[in-house]
Amino acid sequence: MRRRTGILGGAVGLAAAATGAVLVADRKVTSARRRGIAAQDSIVWEPADRSGHVAGDGGIALYYEEDGPPNAPLTVVFVHGFCLDHHDFLFQRRMLRDRFGHLVRIVSFDLRSHGRSERAPSKESTIDHLGADLYAVLTTLAPAGPVVLVGHSMGGMTVMALTDQHPELFAPGGPVTGVALISTSTGKLAGVSLGLPAALAKLRGPFMPVLLRGVRQQSALVERGRAHVTDIAWVFVRKLSFGGPVDPALVEYVSRLIAATPVDVIADYYSTLMNHDKLAALDALGGNRVLVICGQDDVITPPDHSRAIADALPDAELVLVPGAGHLVQLERPEEVEGPLAKLVERSLQEPRARRKARR
Repeated sequence: MRRRTGILGGAVGLAAAATGAVLVADRKVTSARRRGIAAQDSIVWEPADRSGHVAGDGGIALYYEEDGPPNAPLTVVFVHGFCLDHHDFLFQRRMLRDRFGHLVRIVSFDLRSHGRSERAPSKESTIDHLGADLYAVLTTLAPAGPVVLVGHSMGGMTVMALTDQHPELFAPGGPVTGVALISTSTGKLAGVSLGLPAALAKLRGPFMPVLLRGVRQQSALVERGRAHVTDIAWVFVRKLSFGGPVDPALVEYVSRLIAATPVDVIADYYSTLMNHDKLAALDALGGNRVLVICGQDDVITPPDHSRAIADALPDAELVLVPGAGHLVQLERPEEVEGPLAKLVERSLQEPRARRKARR
C-alpha cells in the first residue's frame, strides 16, 4: 500500500509540475480570469417559459426547462455533456428561440447527478441509465413527436444509449426525425491522451482508478482543496475545452459549470465513460437525418471519433470546425447553428406522411 501511495504521489507530483509549467508559461492567467469574472454579466441564460421535474429511470427527479408553445410542430431536446448542465447549449437555445419562434418547443434538462437534477447512486451513474432517463423525458414531455435530439459529448452518448434501448423511436415513422451529435464518441475513450504529454497520458490508465477511489472516500476533503485551485482549474478548462483564444468570460462560465459538479459525481462516471461502446447502436440511426459536428482541435473526443460515426452512417452530414475544441457549440456557435438550423428546418418542412415513407 505504501508503495502504491508513493507511486501515485509521484504521478500527482508530475501532473502538478506540468500544471506549474503552464502557469509559468502563461503569466497572464490570473488577470485573464479576473477579466472573465468581471464580464460574467455578458453571458446570460434567459429565463425559460416553463420549468419543473420529470421522473427518470428509477424515479430520479430530472430538472428541465421548456421554451416555446407546448403544441409547437417540432420539439428540440438538448442533452448536455459531462460535468456541465443544461446551460451547455446557451447560444443554440437562443438561436432556436429567435429564429423559429412558435414553430419549435425547446426542452433542456439536467442529466442525473448534474445541475438541479437529483443525485443518483454510484451504481446507477451509467450512460445506459442516462439513456433510460432520456426515454422518460421524451415519453413525458414529447410523447407524440416529432423530435430532434441534440447531444453534446456525454449527451451524444446518452442519445446512442437511447438508440440501443429503443431503436423503434428512430425508425421511419417514429417520433425522432433528426439527431445532432456534437463532440462525442461511440467508444474507446480510454485511448484518448487529452492532449497530455506522453508520460502523463500513460500514467492516467493505471493510476486514475486508484485516484478516483480516493476521491470517493475523501470527497469532502477534495472539495475543500478544489476551492483553492481556481486559477489552475481555469487554465485546464481553457486548454482542454477550447481550441484557440476565447473570451475569458466564456472560460469562467464553463469553469463555474464544472465547479458545480461534485468531485464524487465525476468519479462515479469515469468507468462508464471509459467503457462506453455504442458503435453497433448507430445502426438504428440509418433511416434518420444525422448531423455530426466536432472541433478539429478537440482533445477530449478527437475528430477521428466523429469521423467513425460518420463512416458508420454514410448519409450523415459531418462538420469539422477548424481551430475549435471540445466545447465547439460555445466557442464557435455560428459554425454549429447553421447546420443545426438546417436540420430543424428540414424536420419542420417534411410532411408526416413523407416521414413514414422516407428511406
